[in-house]
Amino acid sequence: MFRKFVISAVSALGLMSGAALAAETAHIEDFAFSFEGPFGTFDKAQLQRGLQVYTEVCAACHGLKFVPIRTLSDEGGPQLPEDQVRAYAKNFTVVDKDTGEDREATPSDKFPANVDAGAPDLSLMAKARAGFHGPYGTGISQLVNGIGGPEYIHALLTGYSGEEKEEAGSTFYENHAFSTGWIKMPAPLSDGLVTFADGSPNDVEHLAEDVTAFLMWTAEPKLMARKHMGFVAVLFLGLLSVLLYLTNKRIWAAVKGKKTA
Repeated sequence: MFRKFVISAVSALGLMSGAALAAETAHIEDFAFSFEGPFGTFDKAQLQRGLQVYTEVCAACHGLKFVPIRTLSDEGGPQLPEDQVRAYAKNFTVVDKDTGEDREATPSDKFPANVDAGAPDLSLMAKARAGFHGPYGTGISQLVNGIGGPEYIHALLTGYSGEEKEEAGSTFYENHAFSTGWIKMPAPLSDGLVTFADGSPNDVEHLAEDVTAFLMWTAEPKLMARKHMGFVAVLFLGLLSVLLYLTNKRIWAAVKGKKTA
């Protein structure tokens, strides 16, 4: 039993060392997103721009199979009008569960998965890549700075150097944010690739920022509601603590006020 425990511990340390080495190799910088911090909020206009970047660029290879299309109109999200959500849903084709035939998607459907390209689904990517600000789910740093997944996504999208290499019949692209330094996905963004109706900047940095914010929303669509609930809970607990303290003093005042002979 003890031998198995030692072997498991050594293996775990080896994996942790490998992960730490990969983290040191990758170059990820901190980024101030509007939704980070205990009082941070999503920027509705930014989420709408991020949705456009996803639709015109990312959706060609990546899906969002855990995200209902109807949530695009939810409070705290892109907040598209319902008629726009219905029109947007018609861009996708889904398989009807009853007939087994293809049909136009409706707001009640989820974004379709994209399995043909073999690329990972992006629904939970911002949470799956957490760790830049410390181990996921722990530490004051994550409360203030966020989980770190958006920083990784932004760094990955902007980390291409333009260098390429052929290896084992595949083309790899140099990326300073990727753990090995080389990635099979070519640079998805370029200056002017997407044009926004409001005239917002569309260089690589801003495109990456917008789509990263959108992907964070897909991973945490109720983030604002959770922050609000947490803030109310802290206020309630603080008030309750004060009342309990005053009640305790009042109950024991007669006893503590007696002088011993």
